[in-house]
Amino acid sequence: MNTTLCYIEKENQYLMLHRTKKKNDLNEGKWICVGGKFEADETPEECLLREVKEETGLTLEKYRLRAVITFISDRWPTEYMYLFTASEYSGTLTDCNEGTLAWVDKDRILELPIWEGDRIFLEKLMESDRFFTLKVAYQGDRLVESVLQEY
Repeated sequence: MNTTLCYIEKENQYLMLHRTKKKNDLNEGKWICVGGKFEADETPEECLLREVKEETGLTLEKYRLRAVITFISDRWPTEYMYLFTASEYSGTLTDCNEGTLAWVDKDRILELPIWEGDRIFLEKLMESDRFFTLKVAYQGDRLVESVLQEY
């Protein structure tokens, strides 16, 4: 499965989504960013733009591919996630049917309930502009392996 995830930046904050509304949500109760699954024949950029618009009402104008993350789980199919950051956008923020959107200070994000693997790539995003890949493997909700490669 291919997905996108986007950390939209404003000043020293990221737009975060507290997942509380979607039924049977593997991310329930966690804070993540906006994104989702590819539709048929979509490129990563097309998926990114569509998902951000659907979940936030915003249209991205400047964005950058920062990483490719491979998620392996004993419960879910392997996922390849294209991780973007975005610094320019237009439109008005709308409500999201998957949870509550909030601008969160970057230095407070790691205090939120997030996945252990997300913590690894968030720290990389905040400390470096270099492209990277990350493989994370979970048994249940527990991170059992992580392999980071910077370019």
